[in-house]
Order: sequence, then C-alpha cells, then structure tokens
Amino acid sequence: MKKYVINFSLLAFLIMLLIAACTPKVTQQIPEAPAKEETAASASVLDEDLSPCGKFSDATSPSDAETAHVLYRDFLKNKNWTEAFAYWQKAYEMAPAADGKRDYHFLDGIKLYEQKIKTETDTDKRLEYIQNIFDLYTEATKCYPDKASMYKGLKAFKLYYSYRDQATDMEIYQQFKEVIDTEGEETADFVINPFTALMTDLYLAEKIPMTEAQTYAQKISQAIDYGTENCKTPKACDRWDIVEGYAPVRLEEMEGVDGFYDCDYYKNKYLAELEANPDSCELIATVYSRLKWGKCAETDPVLVNLKPQVLKCYPPEPPSSPTVYCKNLLQDGDYKSAISCYEEKAEASTDTEKKAQYYLTIAKIYYAHLKSFSKARTYARYALDNKPNWGAPRILIGKLYASSGPLCGPGRGFDSQIVTWPAIDEWNKAKRDPEAAAEARKLINRYSQFMPSKEDIFIRNLKVGDTYKVPCWIQQNTTIRTAD
Repeated sequence: MKKYVINFSLLAFLIMLLIAACTPKVTQQIPEAPAKEETAASASVLDEDLSPCGKFSDATSPSDAETAHVLYRDFLKNKNWTEAFAYWQKAYEMAPAADGKRDYHFLDGIKLYEQKIKTETDTDKRLEYIQNIFDLYTEATKCYPDKASMYKGLKAFKLYYSYRDQATDMEIYQQFKEVIDTEGEETADFVINPFTALMTDLYLAEKIPMTEAQTYAQKISQAIDYGTENCKTPKACDRWDIVEGYAPVRLEEMEGVDGFYDCDYYKNKYLAELEANPDSCELIATVYSRLKWGKCAETDPVLVNLKPQVLKCYPPEPPSSPTVYCKNLLQDGDYKSAISCYEEKAEASTDTEKKAQYYLTIAKIYYAHLKSFSKARTYARYALDNKPNWGAPRILIGKLYASSGPLCGPGRGFDSQIVTWPAIDEWNKAKRDPEAAAEARKLINRYSQFMPSKEDIFIRNLKVGDTYKVPCWIQQNTTIRTAD
C-alpha cells in the first residue's frame, strides 16, 4: 500500500508539470477545451467524490496504469503522436477515468484521434476515428456527469468547425441550445460564437421562429456580459474579447427585422452614445429613428425630448419638396416605406444626378438601419450607374466590405482580414473624386494595418500581388497585399 501512495504522488507531481504543455490552444476563433485545471491536492478526496468509472485504483495493476498514463502524457507533450497513442490506449483501457478526478483520458484521446484524422487518407478509417471521438465524449459524460454540458458543447463545437458533414445545422444548433439552456449566463465562451452564427442564419432562413431567436439573442447577450465581467485571467478575458468582437455584430443583423428588438434594446444601445455626443445632429436623428423603429411610444419621455432637437437640426422642408414625404418616413423609423418612397422617386426621375442621390440614400438605409449589406451594395452600384465618377457610393461600398469581418470570418484572423482588400480597392477608386478623396485616404490609412501579415500569406501558399477572390457575400476579385 505504501508503494502505491508513493507512485500516486509522483504521478500527481508529473501531471502538474505537464498541465501547462497540454493546455489546449485556440482553434478557429475560440479556445477548444475549457476544462478546469486541477491541482494534485484535489486527488485527496473521499471515494464518493470520484468518478464511478474505472480508475487507477481499480486496475489489475495500478502501477502499470499510472505508468502508461505518465508515458503517454510525456509523448503527447513532445508531439510523438504514435507512441502517445499506444500508451494512451493502455491507460484508457485499464483506467478510463484516470484518477477519478481528471478527464484527461477522454480529452487526450480526442486529440490523438484528431491527429490520426489529419494524416488518414482512407475515408472509412477517417469516419471510424470521427465516431471514436464522439464515443469518447459520450463516455466522458457517463464518467464525469458534472461536466456533461461541457462535453456536449465541445462535441457541437467539433461538429460545427471540423465535421460539418456529420450533422445538419439544425442538429448542431440544438446541441448548443441545450448547453445554453443548462448553463445560462455561465455558458462557456467557446459556445457563443458558433451558436450565434447558427441561430442567426437559421432564423434568417426562417427555420426557427422569431420568439425563439429573440429568447436566445437575449441569452447570448447575458452570457457575454457575465463572461466579460467575471473572467479571471488575461487568457480567459482575451477569449471573451474575441467573442465580443463577433457575436454582438452578428446579433446586430436582427436590427433589420421589424419587431425583433424592442424599445428598451435601442435605448440601451444608443442613448449612452448620444449622452456622450449630445450635439451631434446625425446621432440625434439616428437615435430618434431607431427608437421609432423599436416601437417606442409617442409619449415616451426620450422621444418627446428628442423630437424638437431633430426639428432643430433638420428643419422641415417645404411641402412642395419632392422628397419631404420620404424624409419624414425615414425620420420616423419607417425604413421600408422610406425605401419604397425613394425608389419611386428614382424611377420617375429623368435627372441622373437626382436618381443617383435617391439610390445612395436607399443604400445608406439598408446599411445603417436594416443591416442588409448586399442590398446596400446593390443600390450603391445603381447610384454609380447614374453617376459613374462619384466617390460617395465607393466610400459606402468600401465600408460595407470593411465591416464584414465578423460576417465572413470569426472577427479576427485571415478570413476576417481579407475583407480589407476589396474595401481598399473601392476607396482607391473613390480618391478620383476630389470631394471624396480626403475621406478615402483616411479610410485607407486606417484599414491598411488590418490586412493579413506576410506570415499569413506565406503559410497559405499565397503570393503578394496575385489575384484573390474574396468569398462570403462579397465575391470580389482583388489583389493580395500585406500590412507589413
């Protein structure tokens, strides 16, 4: 018995040394395994606190099981995948729950099978390894039921990013949803971004009802608030920063859906900015129209206070003005009617200058208020058809592209950075218009620093100066450039 205690203490010490080397790295835009690290001291617990599954102490030869564990972890640290896998198999077969407090044998087994998948060319073998990964999540849930939500979230995460052909979007969404229903505001950061993307896409595709999307949009926001306020380490807080740079932007798409967000949402989002810039006529008008769009009551004190400010900033036009009705609709937050109004004016006009102005106004409504980037670009291009050398539509199209990082990628990294290429293309064209040149140069200088790095280009076997087609909704050919 004394020999066993000494071996176990040595094992715990070695595990502590190995923890740092085996901490999961960031994959996609978020950390892949949020399992809490535990100290060796936590091994000294009552038996009833241990996993019900096979442990070192249950093995026929506990010392052999511990040795296999320590050896595979050491090989894993040094990325000797073949040796690590062989010893992991032994450790897992003899003691799947390890010491009964740590789920290493499940999560490490998943890592090792993923390494096999990277080099396996046989389709049947790859499918077998994928199934083994999912089986390990299932077994982990049985052995460590208190971590069931984490395993379910990790499985959904793998399905979303790595094995998309193994489940439908709705099935993955449902798995993530169960995690959020269980964890609430304490939902792990790695769940938020993929769930937000799925929820938004499924709702816009009319595959889930508005009430459900509204419920989970609120839960996502609550989880982000809680996570950012309660993260304890710089690494954890950085993960939440990544989430903050993506999920809220995707949720903003819902602002273009009539009735999705209520009056309080728009107050909470816009009033603080207005209080910081109380003399901005543009902001006064925007906030007023957004509150109207959010169905705030006419008697709402905020609206009552804002209305005279709007009239002061933008005095009513004479009734004879051809666009007075359209402007009133826009000011009142009736965006769809305003679009129809301006479109009628554009179609009826024989003045190409006015047609261009009308179309650009429509483009701005789609961009700023209805969050439909593709439609905004369409109408900006209509404006260019009528006034080819005008820089303003080019400025807007560039902003559409530059704002698409979270729509076309995770919000950070290569897939989100490449949107700067077509944006800068548009602003370079806008510089030809003297009235737009100064703003275009300012935007180019600002966003050039966000282009991919030389290393990003090199590791993807790309070449500076070559043609590259930016995917997502943009679908534009551009030229590869770097920030450095």
